[in-house]
Amino acid sequence: MFLEFKKQVTAALENALASLGLEADDLGLEPSQHADIASKVAFRLAAKAKSNPKELAEKIVAAIELPEGSLIGDIKTTGPYINITAGRNYVDNTVNSILEEKEAFGGNFCKGRILLEHTSANPNGPLHVGHIRNSIIGDTLVRILKKAGYEVETQYYVNDMGRQIAIVSWALSLFEFDTSRKPDHAIADVYIKANALLNENPEKVAEIDKRMQLVESGDEETIKSFDEAVGFAVSGIKETLLRMNVSHDSFPHESGFIRSGAVSRIVEEIKATGRTEDDNGALVVDLSDYGFEKTLVIQRTDGTSLYTTRDLAYHEWKGERADRMIDVLGADHKLISGQLKATLNAIGKPEPEIVIFEFVSLPEGSMSTRRGKFISADDLLDQIEQQAYVEVEKRRPEMTDEFKKEVSRMVGIGAVRYDIVKVSPEKSTVFNWEEALDFEKQGAPFIQYSYARACNILKKAEEEGKWDPAQKIDPSLLTEDTEIDLIKKMASFDSIIDLCARDLKPHTIAIYARELADSFNQFYRFVPVVSAEEDDIRASRLALVNCARIVLSNALDTLGIGAPESM
Repeated sequence: MFLEFKKQVTAALENALASLGLEADDLGLEPSQHADIASKVAFRLAAKAKSNPKELAEKIVAAIELPEGSLIGDIKTTGPYINITAGRNYVDNTVNSILEEKEAFGGNFCKGRILLEHTSANPNGPLHVGHIRNSIIGDTLVRILKKAGYEVETQYYVNDMGRQIAIVSWALSLFEFDTSRKPDHAIADVYIKANALLNENPEKVAEIDKRMQLVESGDEETIKSFDEAVGFAVSGIKETLLRMNVSHDSFPHESGFIRSGAVSRIVEEIKATGRTEDDNGALVVDLSDYGFEKTLVIQRTDGTSLYTTRDLAYHEWKGERADRMIDVLGADHKLISGQLKATLNAIGKPEPEIVIFEFVSLPEGSMSTRRGKFISADDLLDQIEQQAYVEVEKRRPEMTDEFKKEVSRMVGIGAVRYDIVKVSPEKSTVFNWEEALDFEKQGAPFIQYSYARACNILKKAEEEGKWDPAQKIDPSLLTEDTEIDLIKKMASFDSIIDLCARDLKPHTIAIYARELADSFNQFYRFVPVVSAEEDDIRASRLALVNCARIVLSNALDTLGIGAPESM
């Protein structure tokens, strides 16, 4: 609803400026403590209008004409600022729209096809804590973009022919594969053994190099061994991702771009730019005019391609199939992603939008590690769900074990997802499960509890015969400050989705969800709802609780967090 309000504000200001013979490329619209939105256009046009900003602001306001049914209420000046407050129509329309649109509220204002790649961890073992932020940021962005109205395909780009996979396939020929273990963990076991063997016997590295040459030349037996190794790992990784409410639409494999000839073609396209040169037998690309001192290697001395070469072919393929490409990558990919974009630009191909995130870590000693190597995502999720169960048991000891397990699963996964996504991607973060599970810290459990509270209020009112969800209500009866604040907070949901979709920073929706839950709790704290004496006011307030339930559910769904009806 806020986007429509902003659109009407824009039209009103532009029409007023036109009547004064003025025009502005930017109206300077921004949030304000004194109104729902403010404009500093008078600052920008004062010199052109040969007027001081304060006087020009007053002239603009005087020239504004609002059509009947406008969402705009008061328009006032404070010095050179034009402060615009939403009117009663805005409030009433918001309530009616939420009740009518339900889960569709707040979205479907964008068009276009997007291919978004995230996670894409090497299939040589399970996902570890370091991968979790990539998955959660990526999946939340997918949900945001879909909510905005985009057609989004989520891809996991599978490295099925690099050195690490060559080592895994070699390891499977030497060591027994433990089929009793989760397959990605079993792959890690043989991979660790193989690396130890290579460290003890450096001459065996030649066997790995040979496998890489064979797979790139199309040797069927070697390809089969690589596929088998990758299949085991990816199947386990998928299980972990689904546990975190993360899924992918497709899993394109690197090898497909070798076999299709796409890698050879893109190497020739790069050569045609005149940027390539021989560096001790390797083929490298000069990107110095793009600001990169280091050259980009696209072919080894033995003629085999690199991950980067295949990644270029992959992006060329993606660029032909979407309006936008988005990659979610760790901070260690800053250089290579910049070189990839520059190379694609040099050959006239679409470039991806890159979301770079800093890494997530754990407080020292808070979790046990597996043989000191890494903390798997599975280990972390097991422990967080166990701790969530303790919290649920403490609050709802009378409930069944099935209830406690289901709620602890939603609360645990929600805590992990929220605590990681609430921080802007470019900032590093430390995941602390004690803080993440604290119901008083206004994290995921706080938002989930607010949703469950709304469900409980409505259920109780319906059982007492005080609420009929089909009853028509009068939103104009909602006049208390906390009621208006809650309605306006819900109305801004579409603008938050729009901002996140443009900036590709999902932490904004996390902050919004927390603020929405807080607004709902403030309303319920200060305004009698079920106990309201007048029937029509009670009905309107219960409808407002229902609105909060709907928008809280929408926000949680966008965050990929479960919404338990009881906690």
